[in-house]
Amino acid sequence: MANSQSSQPIGVFDSGIGGLTVAHAISKLMPNERIIYFGDTAHLPYGDKSPELIHSFVQSISKFLIRKENCKAVVMACNTASATSYEFLRDKHEGNFPIINVIDPIVEAIVSDNSIKKVGLIATKTTVESGVYQEKLNRRNPELEIEVLATPLLAPMIEEGFSQDKISHTVIENYLSNPKFKDIDALILGCTHYVLIADEISEFFDGKVKLFDSTDILASKLKVILDNENLLSDKKEKRNKFYVSDLTKGFSESASRFYGENLVLELNKID
Repeated sequence: MANSQSSQPIGVFDSGIGGLTVAHAISKLMPNERIIYFGDTAHLPYGDKSPELIHSFVQSISKFLIRKENCKAVVMACNTASATSYEFLRDKHEGNFPIINVIDPIVEAIVSDNSIKKVGLIATKTTVESGVYQEKLNRRNPELEIEVLATPLLAPMIEEGFSQDKISHTVIENYLSNPKFKDIDALILGCTHYVLIADEISEFFDGKVKLFDSTDILASKLKVILDNENLLSDKKEKRNKFYVSDLTKGFSESASRFYGENLVLELNKID
């Protein structure tokens, strides 16, 4: 039996609009759930910010989602924020509500696959330098070989709409042809943007490398958590809301592409 909080929405946030890929996966798996999305477009990208500054952004956004929007759970749909600020946010709220990051579900999926002996990671510079994927994977499977590469050009390229063209092919090939990715069994797409070029990445590896991203994996993990805490909604009573801290024509045009459906962005400048 669902508890009194089950009808409350799920808060999802990212440094920009890339996390809309995660929000869409959640809505697709759990259509009865209402989503409150917040994209901190005024401060993107997080990938070149200090952990302390990201902490402050994360704290303000979570405060908005919990206190103003009354969310029952918060999803950190940003690898950089998850890498730098998950423990900070978790400790700040002391288990008062579920907080899900995009990293742990991927780590769990990889270590449970015994066929994976060597895994690659592409992500922002901050995510790579945090070492969080490496530390979590090594702790769970010390024999797993891990190769990492910062890929700073991918997110802005995707934001600008470049995919399945000469530009995207060139940038992707330049990164993935790095010798460290030779003979990898799997590749972690360590940024929510990268889901939109997953087909091109798969083509580069001739479909022989397993790709792991935070969309369906995270949505499935979230459903289990909500079910265990009796927080699954029986019906959707209100529409989803999509907020950004800075609104431009470009964001509006790109948002529907990331979400996979038409949507309307609302401007909301948090404190």
